[in-house]
Amino acid sequence: MKEHGLLLVNLGSPATPTTPDVKKYLRQFLGDQNVVTLPRWFWQPLLNGMILPMRAWRSATFYQDIWLQEGSPLIVHTKRLTERVQALLPDWDVEMAMTYGQPSIAETLRKMQTRCQNIIVLSLFPHYTQSTTASIVDEVHAVDPSIPVIDRFADQPTYLDLLAARINAAWQEDDYDRLFISYHGIPVSMVKAGDPYQDETERTTAQLRQRLNIPDEQVTMVYQSKFGPMPWLKPYLKNSLLKQAQLGDRNVLVVSPSFVTDCLETLEENGVQNYQAFRASGGENLTMMPAFNDDSQFAKFIANLAKESINAEKES
Repeated sequence: MKEHGLLLVNLGSPATPTTPDVKKYLRQFLGDQNVVTLPRWFWQPLLNGMILPMRAWRSATFYQDIWLQEGSPLIVHTKRLTERVQALLPDWDVEMAMTYGQPSIAETLRKMQTRCQNIIVLSLFPHYTQSTTASIVDEVHAVDPSIPVIDRFADQPTYLDLLAARINAAWQEDDYDRLFISYHGIPVSMVKAGDPYQDETERTTAQLRQRLNIPDEQVTMVYQSKFGPMPWLKPYLKNSLLKQAQLGDRNVLVVSPSFVTDCLETLEENGVQNYQAFRASGGENLTMMPAFNDDSQFAKFIANLAKESINAEKES
């Protein structure tokens, strides 16, 4: 039996890019009350009767556009990252799991408990928010409330240094007019209820601005991936892209720190849909900076974060 185990948790993905599997995934995802906080008696009939029938087939076409030979990009990149971290922690048992879909958090944790004395879970979301991190914590604690969870890491100087270095390198590759730092959005109602996400993302942007070799007036912070009619955090990426194109910004770079692995939101929403909207408004080039994926330096950061957490647990 190994002394330590590390479980890396990402959001999840449909098993295949087909309408039935996408519908199954979306039912689980959008049925999570941490994601959609409306009363179940109101939301469930709406979800099953209107939203899933309309959204599943359309989302399936988007997944088909980005699907890799090995499977879902999010799953493939998370697996590769897990393998890199495992290589850096040879005495540990390093596994991955997904909040929605497979491999599940509960099943993976129970298997790890037969092989590891001490397990730590790390959320692959840099910032804490109810709509992602809270569900991970709930799933973990349903198996064993004593298992510690690293529920955010965006304030870590090493992470910020790595992200800023990648942005600076990407910025140098072309003559860009503007950098958009685009975070996944959440409903304004969550922030009003006390969710720390907006404060954390604004803090990340402030820290990045200090590290970037880019004029401050060329950097814009935005939010993306709005869902539903309720107000979400603003400004919205798509609206900002259209505005800046009309103001003369023809060549833009987009980085999305919310995603450590490329997925539907980075590859399809930004790389295709927002690109097309930008071009239609007069823009010429929209470059989506790749996520960390299985970057060796990011894997080292994750491994060190896990070791530091274990040491902190021993000292406490």
